[in-house]
Amino acid sequence: MIQVGIIGGSGYTAGELLRLLVHHPEVTLNFVYSTTNAGNSIYKQHPDLIGELALKFTATINPNVDVLFLCLGHGRSRSFLEANTFSSSTKVIDLGNDFRLHKDQSFLQRDFVYGLPELQKEKIQSASNIANPGCFATAIQLGLLPLASAGKLTDTVHINATTGSTGAGVLPGGTTHFSWRDNNFSSYKVFTHQHLGEIEQSLEQLQTDFDAPVFFIPNRGNFSKGIYATMYTSYDGDEEEAKALYKSFYADAAFTIISDEEIYLKQVTNTNKCILHISKKNGMLLITSILDNLIKGASGQAIHNMNLMFGLEEETGLELKANAF
Repeated sequence: MIQVGIIGGSGYTAGELLRLLVHHPEVTLNFVYSTTNAGNSIYKQHPDLIGELALKFTATINPNVDVLFLCLGHGRSRSFLEANTFSSSTKVIDLGNDFRLHKDQSFLQRDFVYGLPELQKEKIQSASNIANPGCFATAIQLGLLPLASAGKLTDTVHINATTGSTGAGVLPGGTTHFSWRDNNFSSYKVFTHQHLGEIEQSLEQLQTDFDAPVFFIPNRGNFSKGIYATMYTSYDGDEEEAKALYKSFYADAAFTIISDEEIYLKQVTNTNKCILHISKKNGMLLITSILDNLIKGASGQAIHNMNLMFGLEEETGLELKANAF
């Protein structure tokens, strides 16, 4: 059994990670670290786990676990690893953004690999440390990578994507409490979102001459989970050619699916799926991408990476069903 430790166990991402790992057939939860909740039962913070998990939060770390998931929020993983020593055999999967860019991927004798399985599965399989992609970045990259792989990104890429309130984290804020979010809609970090760096990095990895602008408008939706993203760019081929390109690129992908029908968010919530729909209108290729921001966009993808790193079947612990209604 794989001995797992989780750092930062009280947030939404950690809650989903626990919900998935508690039923993973190859995993034993060794500890869940939280300084603010030490000694408390985990189900007190994550009520959906009542009757599922008797473990308590701890302020004590086992430095010899097989894999360590960092759920600390952006910018805090580096300082945590500086302050705490783990065995050289402990694999680290960081769900923050500290190690996603190439310039940040070597740290304290640990080399991190960008953990998007559809982009570089073989590197993940041999990696000891993973930088888990961001949620928006996952939805958008999966929508664009087939074009980059074929050298067909030749013009500006326009992206509009909406995320649920859980994307803002568990702590309440001015734009996350119910009375603000309900019956409301807004944009934020227009053209400047932090996930743009990893998106552009991956596109350039597949299409080295890509230098067109990527314009990204992120939105706050009045729902709790999921990302609905639309992208469009100039495309010389016809629609059927584009669909064939996407289906070929993702032919062996465990969780990325091309739909011939229009798609909607409930098809992916509470699953590790990303579903794409392709159409062409007025010379523009329109790609629609949907996923659950906390699962495929975070915790599920982290477990997918763990499965690859430990030689397990990719779907292990991730055979999940969406809510149809």
